[in-house]
Amino acid sequence: MHDLAAHSSGFLPLDDTHRLTLHNEVHARPSARIRLPALIFDVAVLHEGITREMAWAHMCQLPGRADLTLERLQDNFLRLRGDGFTLKWERHSEFSRYTIVQPLPAHITLEAASPDLMSHLAVPADWLQQIPGRTVSAIQLVMLNAPLDDAPALMAQAMGWLGARTVVASLMGSNAMSTASAPAAGAQALGYQHPVGHSWVLTQFTIQSDGFERMLVIAPEGTSQTRAGRIAGRLLELEIYRLMALRGLPVAKSLGPMLAQAESELAAITARLEHKAASDQELLDTLVSLAASVERATAENIYRFSASQAYYTLVNQRIGELREKAIPGTQMIGEFLQHRLAPAMATVASTAQRLASLSERVARASDLLRTRVDIATEAQNQELLAKLTRGQEMQLHLQSTVEGLSIAAISYYVISLLLYGGKALKAAGLPINPEMAAGALVPVVLWVVWRTTQKIHAKLVGKH
Repeated sequence: MHDLAAHSSGFLPLDDTHRLTLHNEVHARPSARIRLPALIFDVAVLHEGITREMAWAHMCQLPGRADLTLERLQDNFLRLRGDGFTLKWERHSEFSRYTIVQPLPAHITLEAASPDLMSHLAVPADWLQQIPGRTVSAIQLVMLNAPLDDAPALMAQAMGWLGARTVVASLMGSNAMSTASAPAAGAQALGYQHPVGHSWVLTQFTIQSDGFERMLVIAPEGTSQTRAGRIAGRLLELEIYRLMALRGLPVAKSLGPMLAQAESELAAITARLEHKAASDQELLDTLVSLAASVERATAENIYRFSASQAYYTLVNQRIGELREKAIPGTQMIGEFLQHRLAPAMATVASTAQRLASLSERVARASDLLRTRVDIATEAQNQELLAKLTRGQEMQLHLQSTVEGLSIAAISYYVISLLLYGGKALKAAGLPINPEMAAGALVPVVLWVVWRTTQKIHAKLVGKH
């Protein structure tokens, strides 16, 4: 590993800020190395409201781990080696995993029938019970060695070990069959040729009385620790991702009645919109209420639906990585899961699509109503404009009338002033007839007042 704080090798330009982090992501959660036979307890908990500090405080309660530092949990991955066990902690987007790997007790062999496993837990039972969060998955995975050549006898033992009359099982891998794993004479006599593969996995997918599911992996002697680690990782992740993918199903079912009612309301709104059976304001209020309800449902559940699809993709990837082959008389794990998981995920996808489609249809109905309101508003605006135009015309006529009256009034006052001036001059001894002079000036005064009014009006019009 390179130092994450390094900025340049000395031979290259400065690193991008996230270069080393992105490069080392491939090493973030390395596969475990598991020595067979092994007993694995895997618990996944939803950690909504659970901080990293709370998980750290819980792990500090393990014997001898009081000095564990919080910094070791910063990368969302931690592996602790204890007395006879290994604890792996991982923090994902929605859940945290606690995986305890320990040797399988010697007396728990393939011949055992429904063996008790919880009494052999390497960590205190109350520590496991007090893991912060809500359990979403709990698996007991037993991995042991046995030859795979005598399939009927091996299947009978495995079913007795699981305490089940029916199981789902798969032959995993694509290794070439070695001489050591050549089919036994009994198997050949039954017409069974063991296909190419490296291990068996069997389970019931049922929760036992202790709250755990059980899985059994049978691998031949010589199975490497790295292969055993990869097998365990794929199986455990397959079950966790399956359950996380299914978390969208209850949400989808709960939305069914709400979507049906909303679609019925939208159909009624569009019918009233088509036949103009209600006022625009009434339709708008109803449509806004419906849009708010749909958008709230979308905002609350879109993440759950998207996450379910992402987890379902991971489930399919893990099933593909198992490279399953059928074991006669049983159903393969991938086939069993898909038979039940695919319809559930189709329901989730259908509900998500239905919600998105409803939102789009509400938006289209809103556009139609908005268009109708705009047209009605435009008609009202044109009618108002016509009224304003008629009012302005009347105002102009009135203004012209007032202007005419104003000219007459101003002329009257001017002529009156001239008359008084003529009388004053006559009183001063000038030989003048004030009345004749005032009468003679009436046309002149009228023209001057009219001309002056026209100039003022021209100036005002010119400014605007």
